[in-house]
Amino acid sequence: MEQKELVSMAFNAMKNAYAPYSNYKVGACVLVRDGNYFLGANVENASYGATSCAERNAIFAAYTYGYRKDDIIAMAIVSGGKTVAAPCGICRQVLSELLNEYTPIILSNGRETVIKTMGELMPMSFGKEDLD
Repeated sequence: MEQKELVSMAFNAMKNAYAPYSNYKVGACVLVRDGNYFLGANVENASYGATSCAERNAIFAAYTYGYRKDDIIAMAIVSGGKTVAAPCGICRQVLSELLNEYTPIILSNGRETVIKTMGELMPMSFGKEDLD
């Protein structure tokens, strides 16, 4: 799957976002080595802390099906915002543990696209090795 297709699938996932409070919709798509993909959309809640971001929903879906960080080729995260949306702090923490440091993450708002690695998005991350 090429980058454009991955971004397109993330935009399709964004259509399913439930964002009645912020009206800020986000979509995500995770591509794994065997060609499968997993979609996510943000789902808001009146108790804002219970909101779940698109990228976490997509990565958790991949892990639910038994895939792990070495299986993941790339991830796309998209929004309809004025600027390219990067993952929030909670998502960066989660992704830093569930993706390899060099996994490409494609960020797009449909007008601009930026590609970063997980390591670039979350340098000096806190992980399992810090707990040992």
